[in-house]
Amino acid sequence: VFVTAGTDEKCRFCEELGADTAINYKSRSFKDELLKLTDGKGVNVILDMIGGDYTPDNLAVLADDGRLVMINTMKGKDVQVDLSMVMRKRLVITGSTLRNRDIDFKAAIARNLEKHIWPLLESKLIKPVIFKTYPAEQAAQAHQLMESSQHIGKIVLVFN
Repeated sequence: VFVTAGTDEKCRFCEELGADTAINYKSRSFKDELLKLTDGKGVNVILDMIGGDYTPDNLAVLADDGRLVMINTMKGKDVQVDLSMVMRKRLVITGSTLRNRDIDFKAAIARNLEKHIWPLLESKLIKPVIFKTYPAEQAAQAHQLMESSQHIGKIVLVFN
């Protein structure tokens, strides 16, 4: 499992959580590092929430038959893609968002989370990394923290 993060501190934290290698994308080329770490073969799956100009490097670092899963486009939705590489390497590019899904679909996800994930949370087999909680009235401050990217883990709003 390889991850990218924007600071050495966040990289160390990801490795403490179990990542095999964390790459600081602000100081090193994740494409070069991943190709080196995989002896040029690339990786099987990339979960990407960045998009934009990261997309060509993501596609370049995928192994044959690899998958790029898009879950956000923080750096933009419009990209230049080498489709011949996609065909040559038999890549799959897919994505998902909940925003436009209907309430029944979202309810089914909630039921499955309750059935399969809540027991793991209750038993502490998995646990979320919570950086800070804010009362809902301080949502603006929470958002400022999120935009600063100074946090490691989730920022939670508490509603009474």
